Amino acid sequence: MRRIPLIFLLSAALTVPMPALAQDASAATIVMADDAAPETEMVAVDPLTPRDAIDLTLEEFLWVARPIVVFADTPADPRFIEQMELLTRRPDALLERDVVIIFDTDPSARSAIRTALRPRGFSVVVVAKDGTVGMRRPAPRDVREIIRAIDNFQLRQEELRQGQ
Repeated sequence: MRRIPLIFLLSAALTVPMPALAQDASAATIVMADDAAPETEMVAVDPLTPRDAIDLTLEEFLWVARPIVVFADTPADPRFIEQMELLTRRPDALLERDVVIIFDTDPSARSAIRTALRPRGFSVVVVAKDGTVGMRRPAPRDVREIIRAIDNFQLRQEELRQGQ
C-alpha cells in the first residue's frame, strides 16, 4: 500500500479558497474576483493557502500580490514536496511581502500560468506585483532566499521607503 505524504493531503485540502475570519484582524487576506460567479463577486482568500494554478491567471494578482509559483511534473516530485514544506516555515515573512502561493503539478493541463511562465520540470518562480518575473530557480529555495529576492524588487524597495 502506498502512503501519501502529509504535504499532499494538506495542499489538497488547502486549495479551496477559505473566507477570512472577520474577528482576526492580524490575518492577511487578499480580495479577489470570483470568476465562477455570474456577476463579479469579491471573495476573501488566505494568501498562504496553496492554490492550484489550473483556474488562475497571473493577471488576477497584478498589483495585488507577489505570486510564488511552484511547478513540478508530478505532485510526487521530492523537490516539489520539499519546496512546499519550506514555504510553510516562515509564513509571517511571506505575509509581510504580500505573497500568494500557487502550485502546478500537471503539465498536461496547460494552465494559463504554466503557459505564461513556461517552466521545464521543477521550477520556483517569484513574480513581482507588476507581473515581471523576479526570480526563477530550478531547485527548492528557502524562504530566507525568496524574501531576500523580493526585498530587492524595485516595487518592494518603494514600499519600504514609503513605510508600507
